[in-house]
Formats: sequence, structure tokens, C-alpha cells
Amino acid sequence: MSNPDSIADEIDSRPSRYVVGIDLGTTNCALCFIDTEKEPWSTETFSIPQWIDFGQCENRETLPSFHYELTDDERSGAHRLPWQDDAMPYCVGVLARDAGHRHPGRRAASAKSWLSHEGVDRTADLLPWHGDADVSRLSPVDASARYLEHLRSAWDHQHLDDPLAQQDVVITLPASFDEVARELTVAAAKKAGLSRVYLIEEPQAAFYAWIDRQRDQWQNSVQPGQLILVCDIGGGTTDLTLIRVRAAGESGEQIQFHRVAVGDHLILGGDNLDLAVAKLAEAKIIASGASHSLSPSQWDRLVQVSRTVKETMLQNDRPESYTINLPSEGSRLVGGSIQVEVTAAEIDATLMDGFFPTVDLDATAVAGDSGFQEFGLPYAADAAITRHLAEFLKTHRRTGLDEQDDDSAERPALVLFNGGVMSAPAVRQRIVESLARWFAEDDEDWKPRVLESPRLDLAVAQGAAYYAGVRRGHGVRIAANLGRSYYMQVADHPPRGLCLIPGTAEAGQRFRADEHPLELQIGAPVQFPLWVSSTRLADSVGALIEIDRKEFSPLPPICTALVQGKRRTDETINVVIEAELSEIGTVGLYCVDNQSSKRWRLEFDIRSTLETDRDAHTGIGETRGIVDSDTVTRCAEAIESVFGESAAKLKPNQLVKRLQEVTESHRNEWPPSLLRDQWQFLLDHQSGRRKSPQHESRWLNLVGFCLRPGYGVAVDDWRVSQVWRCVHNKLVFPAAASRTESMILWRRISGGLTAGQQAQLAAPWISALKNRTRKVEPHEAAEAWRLIGSLERLPVSDKVTLGRIAIEAVAQKKNEKIRHALLWAIGRLGSRQPLYGPLNGCIGASEIADWIESLIRLDRSTDAANHESVWMLALVQIARMTGDRYRDLPAEVRDEVVQYLTARSAPPHYLELLKSVGRLESEEEAAIFGDTLPLGIRLVR
Repeated sequence: MSNPDSIADEIDSRPSRYVVGIDLGTTNCALCFIDTEKEPWSTETFSIPQWIDFGQCENRETLPSFHYELTDDERSGAHRLPWQDDAMPYCVGVLARDAGHRHPGRRAASAKSWLSHEGVDRTADLLPWHGDADVSRLSPVDASARYLEHLRSAWDHQHLDDPLAQQDVVITLPASFDEVARELTVAAAKKAGLSRVYLIEEPQAAFYAWIDRQRDQWQNSVQPGQLILVCDIGGGTTDLTLIRVRAAGESGEQIQFHRVAVGDHLILGGDNLDLAVAKLAEAKIIASGASHSLSPSQWDRLVQVSRTVKETMLQNDRPESYTINLPSEGSRLVGGSIQVEVTAAEIDATLMDGFFPTVDLDATAVAGDSGFQEFGLPYAADAAITRHLAEFLKTHRRTGLDEQDDDSAERPALVLFNGGVMSAPAVRQRIVESLARWFAEDDEDWKPRVLESPRLDLAVAQGAAYYAGVRRGHGVRIAANLGRSYYMQVADHPPRGLCLIPGTAEAGQRFRADEHPLELQIGAPVQFPLWVSSTRLADSVGALIEIDRKEFSPLPPICTALVQGKRRTDETINVVIEAELSEIGTVGLYCVDNQSSKRWRLEFDIRSTLETDRDAHTGIGETRGIVDSDTVTRCAEAIESVFGESAAKLKPNQLVKRLQEVTESHRNEWPPSLLRDQWQFLLDHQSGRRKSPQHESRWLNLVGFCLRPGYGVAVDDWRVSQVWRCVHNKLVFPAAASRTESMILWRRISGGLTAGQQAQLAAPWISALKNRTRKVEPHEAAEAWRLIGSLERLPVSDKVTLGRIAIEAVAQKKNEKIRHALLWAIGRLGSRQPLYGPLNGCIGASEIADWIESLIRLDRSTDAANHESVWMLALVQIARMTGDRYRDLPAEVRDEVVQYLTARSAPPHYLELLKSVGRLESEEEAAIFGDTLPLGIRLVR
């Protein structure tokens, strides 16, 4: 988390001449400002210079949120913006958006949606998703920073005496952004050189823009007791906010606005509508026989065209139909094109009935997996926005009601629309009709009044600039409480949360949960599971509340190990949790020692939001059996008897047998909690590995076994980092046994290793294999290949190189002894569905098709009889169906694999995985993982 205190220190106390609002949007960015030296203050729009085509630079009111890396030919031109000394290898804005139509694999989009994606490391370089092999990757933070950097540079070029870094800048974000996404937005701004940064939620900004447009007349449009709905549907998200109008002042003649409710985070917006139109068109193309299936590049182009179709066909003056032209691919169709016609009725059925259906007020949004996965983003499972709206209003329509308010105050009397989707008259009309049907009495002709918003593309930036003025004491302020309550889970059965920040909190407030001190051990890893609720807004700080999944949503947990001077690591202290809501709009959490008042800042563990740690809040691994303390103590004694400082009572090769006797169970039946306890005992006695080569190899073997698969239990990332620090390049006895066991160790915990650590492990083997400079014994070579195959965070280019080498090696008779390991590695390197790695790390389908052809051709030309099972499993891994057109192989290739495996009596489930999307069975998981898995821990896919 960014430190609000340090940011405050950097902000010059002198008021800046300009106050600036920036809409950092999913589809477009905009910048508006107020010159405080002009009277009266007024909001102006900044025209942004940008490339709109090669060789053509113009000023536009918006900057499309697209990043494009130029090809070698495109770089040959003199593409310099006025403030640039040298031509850049990339561009953002109109040219980036439009050039991406021709080269979609070079364009990064929807960075804002990725910034809020809980299932990836949002600081990792993963954009463009499924980009071309030669394109540099960006993290969502970096891409966002590029847009902000362009705005800063353009501003500075025109305001030499007042650079943007010295102005008060308010950046907008969805009201439903989680704390990590808020922190990363601030990080992107800092990366772009902006330090005087504040945050405002987009629905509030949109309402501020309405107030600004009304000037002195806004009080004539509202009256106390009214409820205002702000419905903000942009390119990537849907944001719902309720603002209540209240009387103020002693006589009640004044009016105040109070933001009283915020909806849940929904990755559901214009991008989803585009995908729906594209799927409609694709289905018609396939049904017509014009194409059996669309290639990824055709699909990318179709999605782009579908945006135009959507915008055209949702207008009042739309045509009866729209003809889409799509370039054909393939040698027989060079220069040809595919045409498909979509009618107005089909668009209505797809978009209006699909996303804005007519539903009752008691409708509930459907939970589950989304059908929209084309961009890799976790889109909302239920695409029906009206259903989400109904559920939101049903939950919050009475929030903030005063006793004197009548029943009519439960219904939203006023509606403000915002976001690109709301520019469609048909969508606005459908929502107004829904509200009228939900809240009008049987004999009443009632509907909400729509507040005018003529420029939906600029409203948020205008409102942000207005709010920056409000912070200076000008204009009308919305009294915006936090709208969410934060909790730390402190009990499991039943799960109970300690309220840390109430929903009534305002910026600048600090809270302490003094009534419930916690006992923590210095130096030991600890996890603080965090929860947030947008419905329980009345809970007070320190209250213990039973966690109900219907009312609470998990946040990334906080994982840390407290360190205090030279205190012994087994010493415990009593602490309380302190929380604050900063002036810039972020949450800060601290752990405070009751005795010394020493404070530790608690950081959100962004890595725990990865797919491998999605269940950090449910503790699946930990719940699979808790071993009694006496047994745990006896296990510690057994480990100490081998690796302790006193004379050894057991030999290294006797330890596992002794531990199985103590636990009265086979080691494969040890629950994760016991495994992690034993890991800690082994780390406590790591000096014992120095006793002999046998001690070190046994120690390495058990450390990997107890920590496998490197994730699944709270603070496993900390444990993996501890192992890396004490083992990598630090073998005491670098003999063959220790080298082999170290490779097994890294393979077992590879899921917890960072991309950089995996690259370090692979580098010497990649070099040796490429240059054939190192001769190794078969057993060590086999483990090296298994290690290589397990490193799913390696660059795609390295995976391709290694896979080709492995396939070549399979054909050589001299490699008979390691053929099983080679095939296992090929399956992991080319897998369509990684066990833990990022999906955009999969090798391209065309390369994998070549691998399949080679493996089938090699079948009987080698002595494959002893490797039949792993040969078949490798083929299934690299050919299985995922439902993602970017990863899936052409149907004819998968059919060839099905025929091949059918002829060899492959298990029926193998064939199912090739024909339809499915999950691995537990035995298949273990075979692919290369080891047994701890009880209760399943691989993600």
C-alpha cells in the first residue's frame, strides 16, 4: 500500500494555480481543469495532442485508453509528438486504438479492468493479453501510467510555468474498486510523475459535473428526502451509487447531498456488449458455412467491428440491419472476405434482452462462472445489469432514511446516467421503464426524472475538476461517507470479523479496536484475512460480527512477519489494530504494540490474489485436519534428533519412518497444517544439514515435501522466500545427491516461486541444452527436465525453445532412460491449461500443432511401449480444450489426437478433455504435478 503520510509530505502546501480532474477510463481518458486565477471559476476541457494516424497529429477531447507497440516498418517514420526528442516505439490514443484493428496482438486494452482483476498479479507484465511474441509486455499499472504520462507531457508542453506535477490532480476510479486497485491507481500516478494526487469515485464525479452544469439553479431541481440513483456503465465496469438529499442548517432551508450506498464491483460494461455482438455474428458465420471457426486474428477484428455495430444499432435512427465484412484467411480465400448481416431485432434480443431484461424488483443476480472469458478477465457471472440494479435497490433503498421521510423516499426520484453505454437511448429508456415498474403504485403514473448529462464522455473528468475546486472551499460538497465497512477475521468456527473501519467513516479519520487486543509472535509469519461489506454500514469499530458470505466480500489478506529489534523470535506481544482513511482516498492499516506503541504498517499481499491463492480466506488447506499438539511436539523431537545440535539419535534415512510412526499415518496422509509445522522445524534446524551429504539431501527432500506445492496455505509465499534465501546457490555438499534433491525441491514448490526466481533456475540449463556444453548423468538429467517443465512462469520464447529440444531428444535412442521425464516436461511446457502459471504464458496453438505432429510421428519409431501412459497424458495436456480460442487448437488437430488416442485405448476421460472443457481428475492432477498433493489442496485447474 502507498503511505498517505509520505504522500502528504510531498504535497506542496502552496495552492496550485490549476486544479485538474482526470478520468482514467477503461475506453477513454479525459482531462478537465479550473484556472483559479480566472473569475469566476469555470471548468474547461483540455484538448489532448495525439497521433490519429501515421504522420497526422491532432488535438482531441479524449485520449482512447489503448497502448500500441509499433512494428519495425512503422517505427521507420518520424513519429514524434511535440514534446518528444526522439521517436517512441509505442503510442497511446486514437492511433493505438485504430492500428490495433490491423495488428490486435500489438495492442493493450482494458488496463483499468485488469487493474481490478483479483485473479492475477496486477503488477506483472501481462498486457497485451495473448499479444504477439515480439511485443513487450506491460503490467496494468504500467499501461495506466503510460496514459497518465501522455496527459502530463501534453499538459506540460502547453503550461511550461505550471507543470502538472505541481497541480492538485484528482483521478477518478470506480466506486467499487477494492483497496488494492485504489493503491495501484495511486502507484500508476506516481509512476507517471504525479505526486499531488487525490482520488474520487466516478459516480460522485458525475454528480459533481451535474451540479457544476446547474450553476446556481441546482437547488431548484432537488428537494429534501429524495433519493438519487447514479447509474454509471462504462466500457469495463458497472457502478451503482445512491445519493440522498437532506435538509441542512438550523431552519432546514439549505440542502446537502449524502452518498449513502455503493454497489458491488462488477466487471460488466461496454466490452461485454461488444463480445455479445461478436458471438452473435460468429454463430451466424459458422451456421452459413462461410467458415468452420474464426481464427484469433479474425475474432479480434470482429470484436472491434462489433463495437461500431453496437453503437449504431442502439441509436434511435438505426438501420434495419448492419452488414459486417470480415477478411478471410487461408490460401484459397486470399483477398476475399466473409460477410454477415445482423438485424435490429437480433441486436435487441442479444443486447437489450441479454443485458437489460425486464425483471422484478425481487430478482437476484446469478452467481457462478461468467460465460465471457475472451479477454481473460473475470466478467460478472450474471450479464443482466437490470438484475444487479434490482438487487442493489432492494438492499439499499432505505439506507439513510430519516424518520420524517415518507415511503416515497424509498424510490429513486432522480436518475443520473453516466458512462459510454448510457449514450444509447434504448438503454436509458429500459432502465427508466424498469424503475417505474418497480416503484410506481398500481394507480400511479410515475417514473423517475432523468438529470441531464449532455457529454457522458467528459462528465467524470469535469466533475473531478469541480471536486478539486470543492477541496479548495468552492462549490457544493457531497457528504460522502466511506460506504463500506472493513473487518479483520479473528475466528474460524464460526468465522467472525472484527470491525476496523465503519461505513460511516470520512476521510482523515483514524480508528483503533482497543477492546480486542491480539497476541502475536515476533518474527513468525501471520495472516490477517480482511473482509468488506457494503450492506453492514452501521457496525461500530471493535464490534465482532459473524461473517456471512451474502453480506461480506473477501479482500486480499495481509500477510507479514513482525520484526522488532533483537527480540527473540519466540516472544509474543499484545497489539491492537489501528486503521485510517487517508485524505487521498486510501485505507491504511497498522499493528500497534500496546507496550511500546511501536507501529507496523500492514501491506496488502497482492500476490495472494493470484489464482494459486484464491482460497486464502477459506483456508481449505488448513481445514483438512489439525493434528494434536502432543503429536506435533513428537514430530519436532524426531526432526531435532536428526538435525539438532546434540549427537544424532536417528540416521537421516530413518526420519520419515519415525515421523510416520509418530503420526500413525503414511506421509501422503499428513494434513497441510502438520506439513507446514514440520517445515518450520526443518528451517529451525537448517544448520543440521551441514552434518553430512546424507543429512543435506534428506533435509532438502523433506523441505520440498512439506512445502509442496508452494501455495495453498496462508503465508506460503513467505515460506517459499525463506527457502529460496537459504538454499539457492548455497548447497553445503554440491554432490550429485544434493543437486538432484535441490531440483526436486524447486519442482515441488515451483508454484510459489516468482518469475524471476524461475528464470534463475532455468538459465544454466537453457544455456547448457542450447550449446550442449554439459554432460550429466541420466538421473540428474531426468530431474532437470522435470524441473524445467514445472517452471510455468518462464517466458513463452524459452518454453518454445525447451519444448523443441525435448521433442528432438525424445527421438534419440540414447535418451531412453530419460524419455519419461522428457515427455512429462513436454506436457507441462506446452499445456493448454497451466497448473498455476498465467494463461498468457501458454505457447501459441500453431507451435503446439507442430509438436503434436512430431509426437505422433515419433510414436512407433521409438521404443515407446514403456512410456505409453505419459505419452498419452502429454498429448492430452497440450491438446485439451479450454474454451479460449487463443489457446485452443483447431478442431481438426484435436480430432487427430482423439483418433490417435482412441486407437490406443486411452482412458475415456482423456478423450472428454479433448472434446469439451473439463477438469482434471485427482489422479491426473498428481501425475501432471509429478507428486502427491497435500490433503485438501487442489491444483487450480
